[in-house]
Amino acid sequence: MTQHHAELLMYVAPEPIRVANERWLARILEHLGHTRLNAEQLSLPQLWLSPDLLLTQTCGYPLMTALRGKVRIVGRPRYELPDASAGNHCSLILSRADDPRKTLAAFRNSRAVINSEDSNSGMNLLRQRLAPLHRDGQFFATLGISGGHRESLRWLRSKCADLAAIDSVTYACLAQYAPEEVRGLRVMARSAFSPTLPFITVASATDQQIERLRQVMNQSLHELPDVAQVLGLPEVLPANESDYQVVLDYEHEAEDLGYGRLR
Repeated sequence: MTQHHAELLMYVAPEPIRVANERWLARILEHLGHTRLNAEQLSLPQLWLSPDLLLTQTCGYPLMTALRGKVRIVGRPRYELPDASAGNHCSLILSRADDPRKTLAAFRNSRAVINSEDSNSGMNLLRQRLAPLHRDGQFFATLGISGGHRESLRWLRSKCADLAAIDSVTYACLAQYAPEEVRGLRVMARSAFSPTLPFITVASATDQQIERLRQVMNQSLHELPDVAQVLGLPEVLPANESDYQVVLDYEHEAEDLGYGRLR
């Protein structure tokens, strides 16, 4: 019995989501006959690049930049949630519900918050959406980095920021299981669609190993219908790097419009 890292850390809240992910992973490992290594001391980049990695989830933007050629894609989740379906999701650009501004252009010179600079949903999709609206390469008066989507929502609720782009899967999970975290906020706009966050494994994995892993992931979802329902995830679709080229296309589109850096 071999030991591997198997972690799903991109969607860990609210608690029903975390528990469902843990049950899914346990069933996957049971089918494969593997045991799980402790990954508590690993940062996300360390986990993504660990030689002991069996399965984890990353963001489409680092997949196509820092991780390109260093991991292999197992598949992409087909969430069936509001604003996420058929293997795609988007960013919801949020403000407070009581903010009088009615258009994105009206938020020029406002305060924005992003979860991180390498986030597709928090940064890249927002940059693409705002690129036609910038002036001299700038849109916001200030841009803060919160460290996570839930923290960005807290910034909005506490009036530390005026606008944030939140992954639509994260938003749907919170709206369902922790509605207080999105209460008092409204969707100002939606970004373009993008492939959902990919599941990845080590670069040395063979095509046969990847196919087997994805088959077991789907088998486990079928065996745990309550888990699939909580996650809003009926299936993991095959995927490859070309599916995620659109992430870089959005980056290049913003650059061509003179808005290569979100600011």
